[in-house]
Amino acid sequence: MQGNMYGSPLPLHLSESNRRIIEAGGPTKRLYQVWKGSNRFFLGGRLIFGPDVRSLMLTIPLIVVPVILFVLFVSHKLINEFQHHLGNFIVAFAVIFAAYDILVLFLTSGRDPGIVPRNARHPEPTDTGSVSPSLSAEWSGRYSTVSTLPPTKDVFVNGIIVKVKYCNTCMLYRPPRCSHCSICNNCVERFDHHCPWVGQCIGRRNYRFFFMFVSSTTILCLYVFTFCWVNLTKIMEAYDCNLWRAVLKSPVSGMLIIYTFIGAWFVGGLTAFHLYLVCTNQTTYENFRYRYDGKMNPYNRGCIYNVKEVLFSGIPKSINNFRAKVTDDSSRFTTSHSLGRTVSTGMAKPSFHLEVGLKRHSVATEELEDIQNKFEIGALERCEARPPHSIWDTTDDVDALSVEFGTGGKWETHDVQHGYGEKVKTRSSDHRVKIQHGY
Repeated sequence: MQGNMYGSPLPLHLSESNRRIIEAGGPTKRLYQVWKGSNRFFLGGRLIFGPDVRSLMLTIPLIVVPVILFVLFVSHKLINEFQHHLGNFIVAFAVIFAAYDILVLFLTSGRDPGIVPRNARHPEPTDTGSVSPSLSAEWSGRYSTVSTLPPTKDVFVNGIIVKVKYCNTCMLYRPPRCSHCSICNNCVERFDHHCPWVGQCIGRRNYRFFFMFVSSTTILCLYVFTFCWVNLTKIMEAYDCNLWRAVLKSPVSGMLIIYTFIGAWFVGGLTAFHLYLVCTNQTTYENFRYRYDGKMNPYNRGCIYNVKEVLFSGIPKSINNFRAKVTDDSSRFTTSHSLGRTVSTGMAKPSFHLEVGLKRHSVATEELEDIQNKFEIGALERCEARPPHSIWDTTDDVDALSVEFGTGGKWETHDVQHGYGEKVKTRSSDHRVKIQHGY
């Protein structure tokens, strides 16, 4: 392993692209400072939030304010009603449980959900997966001048074939159960969904805390709801009045009953839904996407094993070291849209030098178009400056072909310098051009 510019070993949790940046030399920054996702970082990259982190300014008051109202206007009556400090315990439990709820909220929102590091360039166009004919035709038709990478690959998960897709933004084949979040602009392992209430993606590394958050919020709503009813009941007994008069004597209790009732239905339904997902080892994304397809879930191994895997297994370490020093070379990560897909601007424009020493002759226009179509099938070269394009994009190359043919009657071979080593054979007698692929 090569050392960085200061002579110390490279960080353990860096992607290959980040290692190349470090080794390239130049002014260094922290990885979170040049991160190409939409995340927001705090405390020097120690906390990572989603781009909608401001939603926490709404979520936190929705939890804290009802508890404060409960403590200030309801609990003092409960303290007097219950003996042996039981009333104090009721109040203290509400405060402690609310603090716990906020804690798991930050554990959900302020950590890496399982982001897969993006590559600096497209991988090798090797045919390691099977592609359906329709997808292959569509892919070759739209992206033949950009890449020969298949759009999907087949992998086996517990004996079941699962298709993994190629991510054009991150320039990698997504691992199984991984999906690209359009809001955070990252590929996330075991992607569940992007939750606007916590302002973060829910994935492999924070799903457990998210489940703890929604379940604890449900319990807190039911707790406040119950003791507000207890308070109204005590008022009805003390003043020998009906419910309406009791609410008039403690209007905060009435408002909290309505508020927590609505909240319990919302977060309670969410908790029940995610409890079902945990028991069946599904994600929200998989449930909504595949439930109408009738596909078998390859990750379901029984309720007990599923609960153990999702809620009680070890949380993997983050693949990214956001505080690692990297070279400030943002051009390696900048993306642009070309021919309907996102590609790296760090990829060079191929250099196609047509080394021909033939005599001048004209070539028919339709034959030039036939040559162009054949070249576009495999003419992508893997280099590092600008997005690849067809050799026929430049007028100079077309002119060179159209005027550089002789009148001899034999075949002559000329190299076209690009990544796949294709050779052009020409015969001057009938001005035809053949392409031999050197795969």
